[in-house]
Amino acid sequence: MALAVTASIALAACTNTPSTGTSPSPGVSASASPAAGTFTRGQGGELKILYWQAPTILNTHQATGTKDYDASRLIQEPLASWGVDGKPAANGLAKEIPTVANGGVSSDFTTVTWKLIDGLKWSDGTAVTADDVVFTSKYMADEATADPNSDFMTGVKSVVATNPTTVTVTYSAPTANPYQFGTGGGNEILQKAQFEKCLGAKASECPENLKTIGTGPYKLTEFKSGDVVTYEINTNYRDAKKPFFKTVQFKGGGDALSAARAVFQTGDVDYGWNLQVEAPVLKSLIQGSTKGDYLGKASSNVERVNVNFANPDPALGDQRSEPTTKHPFFNGPDGLIVRQALAMATDRATIGDQLYGNGLTGTSTCNQLLGNDDWTSKNTASMSVCKFDVAAANKLLDDNGWAKGSDGVRAKGGIKLSVLFATTVNTLRQKEQDILKANWEAIGFKVELRSISAGVFFSNAADGANRFYYDLSMFTNGSTPDITGYMAGWTTKQIAQKSNNWNQNNYHRYSNPAYDAIVEQMRTTTDQTKLNQLGIQANDILIKDVVVIPLVNRFQVASGKSKTLQGTNLNPWDSEMWNIADWYKTP
Repeated sequence: MALAVTASIALAACTNTPSTGTSPSPGVSASASPAAGTFTRGQGGELKILYWQAPTILNTHQATGTKDYDASRLIQEPLASWGVDGKPAANGLAKEIPTVANGGVSSDFTTVTWKLIDGLKWSDGTAVTADDVVFTSKYMADEATADPNSDFMTGVKSVVATNPTTVTVTYSAPTANPYQFGTGGGNEILQKAQFEKCLGAKASECPENLKTIGTGPYKLTEFKSGDVVTYEINTNYRDAKKPFFKTVQFKGGGDALSAARAVFQTGDVDYGWNLQVEAPVLKSLIQGSTKGDYLGKASSNVERVNVNFANPDPALGDQRSEPTTKHPFFNGPDGLIVRQALAMATDRATIGDQLYGNGLTGTSTCNQLLGNDDWTSKNTASMSVCKFDVAAANKLLDDNGWAKGSDGVRAKGGIKLSVLFATTVNTLRQKEQDILKANWEAIGFKVELRSISAGVFFSNAADGANRFYYDLSMFTNGSTPDITGYMAGWTTKQIAQKSNNWNQNNYHRYSNPAYDAIVEQMRTTTDQTKLNQLGIQANDILIKDVVVIPLVNRFQVASGKSKTLQGTNLNPWDSEMWNIADWYKTP
């Protein structure tokens, strides 16, 4: 079990998670639950959680932001979670983790049998059955429903209820990850009775998304979208001794700095999420704090710049940023050259050192697939697009006819290198933007900056990251142990567009048959070593093609907790709320 990093920040310079050998091949996590204190249900008062990005939806199957996934996780649960060791953990709806040894996974890795815990109930008191699991699979697979987690159903031949508490998942071919469907974030089980009328194009607008019925330790009391969620104990929760807290307030809004102060200075909250604060400022708050502890653990998360391959020109109307359009200079004959120059002019080292403390909350990187040394590419270190070289970037553009005008902005054929660069409202991110603006303007780009409220940015609104109505964006996410599912986020099939309500993961509108073919190989590769090699190949294509410009390998948990809050178990692979049923307080 990882321990909280206290004021000494002794563990803050962790490296990538060590190899787990066979992960995510069949095996059971030894870290499903930390040692809990002796407590009774509802013994505690109110648990106060502060997310400076406010949740706007409470259904993970229509959510696109971490804030929404985490707020939903108190209510919704998958069959199993990903444990801190990268293996499935039995803290969900499944009685046990299926393995070859216990007969739950077939020897050819095509069939998985999940058995539900006996007597499971929804928070409304009705029985949880295998039919709910089957319905969830149909919801996820339905194209018109546009579940952003639909890739978990790729390669799934069938999901069948063999009896009221048993589900058999059959894959069309041997799979590297038999836990693809059912495990971790994005695989939360929906109540069929609540959501069966929410299938199809109306799914995203269904009012049930704001009042989800679940099986988790808490149930919804009130939801003010974009502000606060309040919960109370789910009296039908399967463990009669849990949860400890009688109520939970999941407050959104403010900023990362105010969240850090609320933990370390005033002690106003029990848990403050995602403390994306400049390293020197954060360090000063942590050191000597008598109120809170810093939680930090290396992860697969990458803060990166995303390149739009489609045309975001407002003049295009409904076709704006649709994949049928081409970006005027990031796509087409000179597209790769311009993208390469942009990457070569990116000073990720300064961002990692000055803003993330070179190990306090993250370290600079030029890889997109991280989290395990076995699938982390060493090839990118020698790539020109990973080396900060302003002179080389200028020469590349000069040699290819992109000439600077009197205003210092380069142009060719009447097209100027003018970009709109958007991210969330956050002081640290605005400083990242400032550094990058100076970098890119030094090679002849004109850079306009935009900062957007996280509640809007991570949504389907016009300014949302998935609609991508700008040239460049910046945010963070990372892989689970299912690296195939993560790398599939850049396949042609997952291009976000109007027809799928912009709910798929390929925001870039990037399409590369060679890349798609590698991901297809990953789906049917059961040898972990080979899978890791294919993952590295996929990563290297994204970097060489400058689809993404990785900046910083951020900690999954760079949060703060009250010194009296116990039971949190740092997990780089799943939601920070993955084991909230185990949280408790000491006097």
